[in-house]
Amino acid sequence: MVEHNLKIPSLGYSGTVVIVHLLLHFLVPLLPALTLYRKNWLVSYGMLLAGLLIDVDHLLADPIYDPGRCSLGFHPLHTAIPIVVYSLLMLFPKTRLIGMGLIIHVVLDAIDCQVTGGIWYTAG
Repeated sequence: MVEHNLKIPSLGYSGTVVIVHLLLHFLVPLLPALTLYRKNWLVSYGMLLAGLLIDVDHLLADPIYDPGRCSLGFHPLHTAIPIVVYSLLMLFPKTRLIGMGLIIHVVLDAIDCQVTGGIWYTAG
């Protein structure tokens, strides 16, 4: 059995960045839900939030969470090929909201990588 260590940052600068990053994952999808899908915004918001499910791949890492690690390029569902697939999902009406939620998630993670580590993607 693999034991995972969950690092919890102190609530200094990095803790604030982590909290803001997590809040953005819930707030940013609300914008397209309210503006583009006003009639069914709650269902749309739920589908956009499904983009958070790609973080299940964090369970494969040790530690599960590392505030200094860029997710993009490191975790399997945060690599180039899946990101291309997420983009393609937006082309079809039936999968558009799921694709949009996934791309919103990836963009927020890229911004987090830039803010915390000065990179956009972990190569290799």
